[in-house]
Amino acid sequence: MTNQNTENNLGMTDVDMEDIHITDILDLEYLQKFQDFFAKSLGVASTTVDMEGKPIVEPSEFTRFCMELTRGSEEGARRCELCDRDAGIESVKTGKPYVYECHAGLVDFASPIILKGKQIGTILGGQVLIDEPDEEKFRRIAEEIGVDPDEYIDALSEIRPVSKDRIEAAANLLYLFAGQLSHSSYQRYELRRVAEILNDSLGQIAASMQQMAASAVEVSSNQMSLNEEIGNVETMSGEINEVVEFIKEIADETRLLGLNASIEAAKAGTAGLGFGVVAEEIRKLSNDSKQTVVKIREFLNNIRTSVARTVDMGAGTMMNAEQQAAAIEQVTASVEEINALAETLMDIVDEK
Repeated sequence: MTNQNTENNLGMTDVDMEDIHITDILDLEYLQKFQDFFAKSLGVASTTVDMEGKPIVEPSEFTRFCMELTRGSEEGARRCELCDRDAGIESVKTGKPYVYECHAGLVDFASPIILKGKQIGTILGGQVLIDEPDEEKFRRIAEEIGVDPDEYIDALSEIRPVSKDRIEAAANLLYLFAGQLSHSSYQRYELRRVAEILNDSLGQIAASMQQMAASAVEVSSNQMSLNEEIGNVETMSGEINEVVEFIKEIADETRLLGLNASIEAAKAGTAGLGFGVVAEEIRKLSNDSKQTVVKIREFLNNIRTSVARTVDMGAGTMMNAEQQAAAIEQVTASVEEINALAETLMDIVDEK
């Protein structure tokens, strides 16, 4: 059986990457810790954004120039969001980290987060200067985004200069980390998805098995009741047979009475002709009664034979029902064991 067939039997389908959001895959708590340590150790700012350029974790080591002033203004925040998004897209086009100058004049870099050939987000870093800043340029930007130019220049003086080689090395480090993180996170995501599907399927199987076990118990109970009723029929058959024997005895006595009446009628001669007719009718009644008894006995024998067969069949059905119930209990126990393993699997997936 192929893996595809196995997935179909479990009700699984391939994940549509268009439906995957970066927050579905990445462990944001772990990402936040890494981003904080990375930014602090290298002395650069860092953040992670989705495909719309919206941050998914808190920014790390952001400068006052960027956080309070540039992103603090409505126009500056809009430009930053567009800039972050475009940088991520550009890095995918080149297939490597992208170092660029942001709209506010600082040097940033973008390392795409790629999953199964599709970008799902970007880790951004930078907010540094690699050359002496052009003050007039930054004053012009401050006016465009509605920020006090003097305060903007004062915040710019806090930006530490970093060499281009160091920025490129940081960008490559983030790129390697992002690739490994997305791969391992997706494996965890798929493992959890399989575990959830397995858990749901086993729950449905267990419920079905319980219903079958209940039905088997009900069948067994009904068969026992049926056997009791069959026993009652057999008892009644015996009672009917006693009545038949009694009827036979009456028929024999009636026949003897008719015979005696015929003898007495013959002795009486002509005076006993009418009595003789009655005697004849009595003998006919006796013969008819005996014939009826024979037929009733046949019917009783047939009933007993049928009852015996029904009892045998009922016993077989009861045995099968008991065997079925026992088999269901075994399967249910196995399903519960597998269900426990699935839950353990989910616990392993959830471990940080």
